Amino acid sequence: MKYRKTVVLKDGEECVLKNAGASDAEAVYESFNLTHGETENLLSYPDENSFDVDQERQFLIEQEKSEYAVEICAFVAGQLAGTAGIEPVGRKEKVKHRAEFGISIEKAYWGRGIGRALTQACMECAEKAGYLQIELDVVSTNMAAISLYKSIGFVEYGRNPRRFQTRGGEWQELVLMRREFE
Repeated sequence: MKYRKTVVLKDGEECVLKNAGASDAEAVYESFNLTHGETENLLSYPDENSFDVDQERQFLIEQEKSEYAVEICAFVAGQLAGTAGIEPVGRKEKVKHRAEFGISIEKAYWGRGIGRALTQACMECAEKAGYLQIELDVVSTNMAAISLYKSIGFVEYGRNPRRFQTRGGEWQELVLMRREFE
């Protein structure tokens, strides 16, 4: 799925949002490893990355060709600041109306509006692809993300108190959220 848009961030700087392509594979791979080491709010740790750069490149090529999935990069002053994407929950009749959403922003770029821009971009792509619902999970202590999602129409529909267990042995509760489209 193709996507490109330029937005102005809270600090007045421009941010280019575009679908990730093969040429972005190394930057996306490095950003994944960085972001997954900067917070406990994501699904995995950097050493659990199941891709190498070549596999990342192939994934991005497939996403770019897909009618139902997208991976979007946010670039600030030419530097990758974060990524977000949607994928189908499945293509079977009973679930093909649902998309899963994921996002990660490099800590140096937090608080500038990139998360909102990427989330809205993915929502646009989800609607374009014909989804009726977009879903996400968010760690319950990540109040900034929960506030963002609520402000753009996501609603909580459940919680899983033992969804994640950190390497330190702590449980993390996840809030299940969704946004429906008309």
